[in-house]
Amino acid sequence: MSEFLDFLRHKFAYVAIGEFQPGTFDQAERLFVQAVSTYTQGFQGAYLLQEPGTDKGIAIIFWDNIDDMDANRNAACEAILKEMAHLFIAPPVTKFYEVCSEIEASQRSASPSLVG
Repeated sequence: MSEFLDFLRHKFAYVAIGEFQPGTFDQAERLFVQAVSTYTQGFQGAYLLQEPGTDKGIAIIFWDNIDDMDANRNAACEAILKEMAHLFIAPPVTKFYEVCSEIEASQRSASPSLVG
């Protein structure tokens, strides 16, 4: 029964959308990787996306539940995020989302073949 309940439990995604000062995306990426590397409890992975040719980006961090993000706050992470703050043109827009569907490449089914 617990496997079934685990199947029904959804992950959460913390999403931050922002724009960095011109020419600072590489520095922001380095700091993002450092901050994310401090996460442990409930951390399920992260992506940093960059709009090609710009300093605009989207960070997506996956968690078992929303409380895990707060549980991972520590002095090292806070120092890194503080160092990153001045790189933004304006504070990023942030939201939490529930992950409703997750489809991995290995889960795609082949197209059904027609038998005549």
